[in-house]
Amino acid sequence: MPNLPSYSDLPVTPHAPDGSAWSLWGPDDQLGTLNLLTPKRTKAAAGLVRKGAIFPLNLRIDQPDPPLYGRGKVRQTIVGEGGSGRDEYLDNFWPQASSQWDSLRHVRHPDDGWYNGVPDEEIVASGGKLGIENMARRGIAGRGVLLDIDRYLRSQGRALEYASSTTITVDDLESCRKAQNVDIDVGDILLVHTGWLRWYLNSATSQTREAMADRSQLRAPGLGPSEAMAPYLWDLHIAAIGADNPALEVWPPPAGPSGFMHWKLIPHFGMPIGELWQLSDLADDCAEDGVYEFFFTSAPLNVPGGVGSPPNALAIK
Repeated sequence: MPNLPSYSDLPVTPHAPDGSAWSLWGPDDQLGTLNLLTPKRTKAAAGLVRKGAIFPLNLRIDQPDPPLYGRGKVRQTIVGEGGSGRDEYLDNFWPQASSQWDSLRHVRHPDDGWYNGVPDEEIVASGGKLGIENMARRGIAGRGVLLDIDRYLRSQGRALEYASSTTITVDDLESCRKAQNVDIDVGDILLVHTGWLRWYLNSATSQTREAMADRSQLRAPGLGPSEAMAPYLWDLHIAAIGADNPALEVWPPPAGPSGFMHWKLIPHFGMPIGELWQLSDLADDCAEDGVYEFFFTSAPLNVPGGVGSPPNALAIK
Protein backbone atom coordinates (compact mmCIF):
# COMPACT_ATOMS: atom_id res chain seq x y z
CA MET A 1 0.00 0.00 0.00
CA PRO A 2 1.58 3.32 -1.05
CA ASN A 3 1.81 6.27 1.28
CA LEU A 4 -1.40 8.22 0.93
CA PRO A 5 -0.86 11.77 -0.26
CA SER A 6 -3.04 14.64 0.82
CA TYR A 7 -5.06 16.42 -1.82
CA SER A 8 -2.52 19.23 -1.90
CA ASP A 9 0.13 16.66 -2.89
CA LEU A 10 -1.76 15.39 -5.94
CA PRO A 11 -0.88 14.35 -8.57
CA VAL A 12 1.78 11.80 -7.66
CA THR A 13 3.04 11.22 -11.18
CA PRO A 14 4.19 13.66 -13.89
CA HIS A 15 1.72 14.73 -16.54
CA ALA A 16 -1.34 13.51 -14.60
CA PRO A 17 -4.18 16.02 -14.19
CA ASP A 18 -4.04 18.40 -11.26
CA GLY A 19 -5.79 16.98 -8.22
CA SER A 20 -5.84 13.44 -9.60
CA ALA A 21 -4.72 10.16 -8.03
CA TRP A 22 -3.67 8.59 -11.31
CA SER A 23 -1.00 5.90 -10.95
CA LEU A 24 -1.15 5.97 -7.13
CA TRP A 25 -1.97 2.25 -7.30
CA GLY A 26 -0.12 1.67 -10.54
CA PRO A 27 -0.61 2.70 -14.18
CA ASP A 28 -3.00 -0.18 -14.92
CA ASP A 29 -5.16 0.13 -11.80
CA GLN A 30 -8.94 -0.19 -12.28
CA LEU A 31 -10.10 -0.23 -8.64
CA GLY A 32 -9.19 3.27 -7.47
CA THR A 33 -9.92 3.93 -3.80
CA LEU A 34 -11.27 0.41 -3.29
CA ASN A 35 -7.60 -0.55 -3.03
CA LEU A 36 -7.82 0.87 0.50
CA LEU A 37 -10.03 -2.05 1.57
CA THR A 38 -7.16 -4.26 2.69
CA PRO A 39 -7.67 -7.72 4.26
CA LYS A 40 -6.55 -6.28 7.60
CA ARG A 41 -9.20 -3.57 7.46
CA THR A 42 -11.91 -6.00 6.38
CA LYS A 43 -11.03 -8.38 9.22
CA ALA A 44 -11.15 -5.58 11.76
CA ALA A 45 -14.52 -4.40 10.40
CA ALA A 46 -16.04 -7.84 10.91
CA GLY A 47 -15.61 -7.26 14.64
CA LEU A 48 -18.18 -4.47 14.48
CA VAL A 49 -21.02 -7.02 14.35
CA ARG A 50 -22.30 -6.92 17.94
CA LYS A 51 -26.05 -7.50 17.89
CA GLY A 52 -26.62 -9.20 14.54
CA ALA A 53 -28.96 -6.52 13.16
CA ILE A 54 -28.98 -6.51 9.35
CA PHE A 55 -30.01 -3.49 7.28
CA PRO A 56 -30.49 -4.10 3.53
CA LEU A 57 -29.68 -0.88 1.69
CA ASN A 58 -31.28 -1.58 -1.70
CA LEU A 59 -34.54 -0.07 -2.88
CA ARG A 60 -37.05 -2.14 -4.78
CA ILE A 61 -35.80 -2.45 -8.32
CA ASP A 62 -38.90 -0.62 -9.66
CA GLN A 63 -38.32 2.47 -7.51
CA PRO A 64 -38.11 5.46 -7.81
CA ASP A 65 -41.33 5.47 -9.82
CA PRO A 66 -41.30 7.05 -12.32
CA PRO A 67 -37.56 6.60 -12.88
CA LEU A 68 -35.31 9.64 -12.68
CA TYR A 69 -33.11 11.12 -15.41
CA GLY A 70 -35.26 9.76 -18.24
CA ARG A 71 -34.44 6.11 -17.54
CA GLY A 72 -37.06 3.54 -18.40
CA LYS A 73 -39.20 1.31 -16.18
CA VAL A 74 -38.15 -2.28 -15.71
CA ARG A 75 -40.60 -4.94 -16.92
CA GLN A 76 -40.72 -8.42 -15.42
CA THR A 77 -42.08 -11.44 -17.31
CA ILE A 78 -42.73 -14.79 -15.60
CA VAL A 79 -42.49 -17.82 -17.90
CA GLY A 80 -43.37 -21.48 -17.42
CA GLU A 81 -47.10 -21.08 -16.93
CA GLY A 82 -48.78 -24.46 -16.57
CA GLY A 83 -45.53 -26.31 -15.94
CA SER A 84 -43.88 -27.49 -12.75
CA GLY A 85 -41.70 -24.42 -12.27
CA ARG A 86 -41.22 -20.83 -13.21
CA ASP A 87 -38.52 -18.70 -14.80
CA GLU A 88 -38.40 -14.98 -15.53
CA TYR A 89 -36.70 -12.28 -17.51
CA LEU A 90 -36.40 -8.53 -17.15
CA ASP A 91 -36.86 -6.06 -20.00
CA ASN A 92 -35.65 -2.48 -20.02
CA PHE A 93 -33.49 -3.03 -16.95
CA TRP A 94 -31.35 0.03 -16.26
CA PRO A 95 -28.79 -0.91 -13.58
CA GLN A 96 -28.62 2.71 -12.41
CA ALA A 97 -32.35 3.42 -12.28
CA SER A 98 -32.72 2.38 -8.62
CA SER A 99 -30.16 1.98 -5.80
CA GLN A 100 -26.83 1.89 -7.58
CA TRP A 101 -23.09 2.01 -7.71
CA ASP A 102 -21.51 4.25 -10.31
CA SER A 103 -18.48 2.40 -11.67
CA LEU A 104 -15.30 4.13 -12.78
CA ARG A 105 -16.58 4.21 -16.36
CA HIS A 106 -19.73 6.15 -15.44
CA VAL A 107 -18.33 9.62 -16.20
CA ARG A 108 -15.44 11.01 -18.18
CA HIS A 109 -13.80 14.28 -17.20
CA PRO A 110 -14.42 16.67 -20.12
CA ASP A 111 -10.77 17.73 -20.30
CA ASP A 112 -8.81 14.90 -18.69
CA GLY A 113 -10.70 11.79 -19.75
CA TRP A 114 -11.26 8.54 -17.85
CA TYR A 115 -9.70 7.43 -14.58
CA ASN A 116 -6.00 6.62 -14.80
CA GLY A 117 -5.85 7.85 -18.39
CA VAL A 118 -7.77 4.92 -19.87
CA PRO A 119 -8.40 5.75 -23.55
CA ASP A 120 -11.88 6.09 -25.00
CA GLU A 121 -11.48 2.95 -27.10
CA GLU A 122 -11.25 0.87 -23.88
CA ILE A 123 -14.74 1.96 -22.77
CA VAL A 124 -16.71 -0.59 -24.78
CA ALA A 125 -19.64 -2.94 -24.19
CA SER A 126 -18.91 -6.38 -22.73
CA GLY A 127 -15.29 -5.61 -21.97
CA GLY A 128 -12.56 -3.01 -22.01
CA LYS A 129 -11.54 -1.29 -18.79
CA LEU A 130 -13.05 0.33 -15.69
CA GLY A 131 -16.26 -1.73 -15.80
CA ILE A 132 -18.31 -2.73 -12.76
CA GLU A 133 -16.92 -6.27 -13.04
CA ASN A 134 -13.73 -5.06 -11.38
CA MET A 135 -15.70 -4.13 -8.27
CA ALA A 136 -17.73 -7.34 -8.47
CA ARG A 137 -14.75 -9.65 -8.76
CA ARG A 138 -13.01 -7.95 -5.88
CA GLY A 139 -16.04 -7.74 -3.58
CA ILE A 140 -16.60 -4.90 -1.14
CA ALA A 141 -16.48 -5.51 2.62
CA GLY A 142 -15.24 -3.20 5.33
CA ARG A 143 -16.10 -0.64 7.96
CA GLY A 144 -19.08 1.53 7.16
CA VAL A 145 -19.80 4.87 8.83
CA LEU A 146 -23.11 6.73 8.62
CA LEU A 147 -23.39 10.50 8.88
CA ASP A 148 -27.05 11.28 9.57
CA ILE A 149 -27.02 14.82 8.25
CA ASP A 150 -30.82 14.83 8.05
CA ARG A 151 -31.29 14.27 11.78
CA TYR A 152 -28.37 16.50 12.71
CA LEU A 153 -29.59 19.53 10.74
CA ARG A 154 -33.09 19.10 12.13
CA SER A 155 -31.62 19.15 15.63
CA GLN A 156 -30.00 22.48 14.73
CA GLY A 157 -33.26 23.99 13.47
CA ARG A 158 -32.03 23.81 9.86
CA ALA A 159 -34.11 20.97 8.43
CA LEU A 160 -33.39 20.22 4.79
CA GLU A 161 -35.96 21.20 2.20
CA TYR A 162 -36.04 17.98 0.19
CA ALA A 163 -37.37 19.52 -3.02
CA SER A 164 -34.66 22.17 -3.07
CA SER A 165 -31.05 22.35 -4.23
CA THR A 166 -29.66 22.84 -0.72
CA THR A 167 -25.90 22.37 -0.42
CA ILE A 168 -24.56 20.20 2.40
CA THR A 169 -21.13 21.60 3.16
CA VAL A 170 -17.91 20.25 4.63
CA ASP A 171 -18.69 22.12 7.86
CA ASP A 172 -22.10 20.42 8.01
CA LEU A 173 -20.54 16.97 7.65
CA GLU A 174 -17.82 17.66 10.19
CA SER A 175 -20.27 19.11 12.72
CA CYS A 176 -22.50 16.06 12.25
CA ARG A 177 -19.56 13.70 12.67
CA LYS A 178 -18.49 15.38 15.91
CA ALA A 179 -22.05 15.38 17.26
CA GLN A 180 -22.25 11.64 16.58
CA ASN A 181 -18.82 11.11 18.18
CA VAL A 182 -17.63 8.93 15.32
CA ASP A 183 -14.32 8.90 13.48
CA ILE A 184 -13.84 8.27 9.77
CA ASP A 185 -10.83 6.04 9.14
CA VAL A 186 -8.77 5.14 6.09
CA GLY A 187 -10.61 2.64 3.90
CA ASP A 188 -14.09 3.30 5.33
CA ILE A 189 -17.25 3.30 3.25
CA LEU A 190 -18.93 6.60 4.08
CA LEU A 191 -22.75 6.76 3.89
CA VAL A 192 -24.63 10.07 4.09
CA HIS A 193 -28.29 10.04 5.14
CA THR A 194 -30.06 13.15 3.80
CA GLY A 195 -33.61 11.88 4.32
CA TRP A 196 -34.43 12.62 0.67
CA LEU A 197 -35.46 9.09 -0.23
CA ARG A 198 -37.74 8.65 2.79
CA TRP A 199 -39.43 11.93 1.87
CA TYR A 200 -39.75 10.90 -1.79
CA LEU A 201 -41.28 7.52 -0.98
CA ASN A 202 -43.56 8.56 1.88
CA SER A 203 -44.41 12.23 1.53
CA ALA A 204 -43.85 13.53 -2.00
CA THR A 205 -47.06 13.84 -4.00
CA SER A 206 -47.55 11.92 -7.22
CA GLN A 207 -47.42 15.23 -9.06
CA THR A 208 -44.05 16.00 -7.46
CA ARG A 209 -42.67 12.59 -8.38
CA GLU A 210 -43.88 12.98 -11.96
CA ALA A 211 -42.23 16.39 -12.19
CA MET A 212 -38.95 15.10 -10.74
CA ALA A 213 -38.76 12.42 -13.42
CA ASP A 214 -37.96 15.31 -15.77
CA ARG A 215 -34.24 15.93 -15.40
CA SER A 216 -34.72 19.66 -15.87
CA GLN A 217 -37.12 19.81 -12.91
CA LEU A 218 -35.30 17.51 -10.49
CA ARG A 219 -34.14 19.27 -7.34
CA ALA A 220 -32.45 17.58 -4.38
CA PRO A 221 -30.12 18.52 -1.54
CA GLY A 222 -26.65 17.02 -1.63
CA LEU A 223 -22.94 17.47 -1.01
CA GLY A 224 -21.03 20.46 -2.29
CA PRO A 225 -19.52 22.70 -3.39
CA SER A 226 -17.08 20.55 -5.33
CA GLU A 227 -14.01 22.74 -4.86
CA ALA A 228 -14.24 22.28 -1.07
CA MET A 229 -16.00 18.92 -0.74
CA ALA A 230 -13.85 16.88 -3.15
CA PRO A 231 -10.53 17.68 -1.37
CA TYR A 232 -12.19 16.95 1.99
CA LEU A 233 -13.39 13.54 0.82
CA TRP A 234 -9.99 12.69 -0.65
CA ASP A 235 -8.19 13.64 2.54
CA LEU A 236 -10.47 11.30 4.53
CA HIS A 237 -9.02 8.48 2.36
CA ILE A 238 -12.32 6.62 2.25
CA ALA A 239 -12.79 3.64 -0.05
CA ALA A 240 -16.19 4.72 -1.39
CA ILE A 241 -19.14 6.98 -0.62
CA GLY A 242 -22.90 6.55 -0.92
CA ALA A 243 -26.05 8.48 -0.09
CA ASP A 244 -29.85 8.27 -0.27
CA ASN A 245 -30.35 11.13 -2.73
CA PRO A 246 -30.31 11.07 -6.55
CA ALA A 247 -26.70 12.13 -7.20
CA LEU A 248 -24.81 12.22 -3.87
CA GLU A 249 -24.02 15.85 -4.68
CA VAL A 250 -26.52 18.69 -4.76
CA TRP A 251 -28.77 18.59 -7.83
CA PRO A 252 -28.58 20.32 -10.16
CA PRO A 253 -24.87 20.94 -9.63
CA PRO A 254 -23.54 24.47 -9.95
CA ALA A 255 -22.62 25.59 -13.44
CA GLY A 256 -19.00 25.74 -14.51
CA PRO A 257 -16.08 23.35 -14.95
CA SER A 258 -15.63 22.76 -11.20
CA GLY A 259 -19.33 22.46 -10.39
CA PHE A 260 -19.93 18.77 -11.09
CA MET A 261 -18.31 16.78 -8.28
CA HIS A 262 -18.67 13.47 -10.16
CA TRP A 263 -15.81 14.69 -12.38
CA LYS A 264 -13.50 14.83 -9.37
CA LEU A 265 -14.56 11.71 -7.50
CA ILE A 266 -14.75 9.22 -10.35
CA PRO A 267 -12.22 10.10 -13.10
CA HIS A 268 -9.74 11.98 -10.89
CA PHE A 269 -9.87 9.96 -7.63
CA GLY A 270 -11.20 6.61 -8.81
CA MET A 271 -13.82 6.73 -6.04
CA PRO A 272 -17.06 4.75 -6.59
CA ILE A 273 -20.27 6.62 -5.83
CA GLY A 274 -23.48 5.10 -4.46
CA GLU A 275 -26.83 6.80 -5.01
CA LEU A 276 -30.47 6.27 -3.98
CA TRP A 277 -29.55 3.90 -1.17
CA GLN A 278 -32.17 3.02 1.44
CA LEU A 279 -30.53 4.41 4.58
CA SER A 280 -33.41 5.52 6.81
CA ASP A 281 -33.85 2.29 8.79
CA LEU A 282 -30.13 2.19 9.44
CA ALA A 283 -30.17 5.86 10.47
CA ASP A 284 -33.03 5.25 12.91
CA ASP A 285 -31.17 2.38 14.53
CA CYS A 286 -27.95 4.38 14.79
CA ALA A 287 -29.83 7.23 16.47
CA GLU A 288 -31.37 4.77 18.92
CA ASP A 289 -28.19 3.03 20.05
CA GLY A 290 -25.68 5.82 19.33
CA VAL A 291 -23.49 3.51 17.20
CA TYR A 292 -22.75 4.90 13.74
CA GLU A 293 -20.22 2.29 12.59
CA PHE A 294 -20.96 -1.16 11.20
CA PHE A 295 -19.75 -3.96 8.99
CA PHE A 296 -20.58 -3.17 5.38
CA THR A 297 -20.79 -5.58 2.44
CA SER A 298 -21.69 -5.10 -1.20
CA ALA A 299 -21.72 -7.48 -4.17
CA PRO A 300 -22.28 -5.59 -7.46
CA LEU A 301 -23.42 -7.50 -10.54
CA ASN A 302 -20.55 -9.09 -12.46
CA VAL A 303 -21.37 -7.46 -15.79
CA PRO A 304 -18.37 -7.18 -18.15
CA GLY A 305 -17.98 -3.53 -19.06
CA GLY A 306 -20.89 -2.52 -16.81
CA VAL A 307 -21.37 1.18 -16.13
CA GLY A 308 -23.25 0.61 -12.88
CA SER A 309 -25.05 -1.94 -10.73
CA PRO A 310 -27.49 -2.37 -7.90
CA PRO A 311 -25.20 -2.44 -4.82
CA ASN A 312 -26.69 -5.52 -3.14
CA ALA A 313 -25.43 -3.85 0.03
CA LEU A 314 -25.88 -4.71 3.70
CA ALA A 315 -25.00 -2.87 6.89
CA ILE A 316 -24.60 -5.29 9.80
CA LYS A 317 -24.37 -4.09 13.41
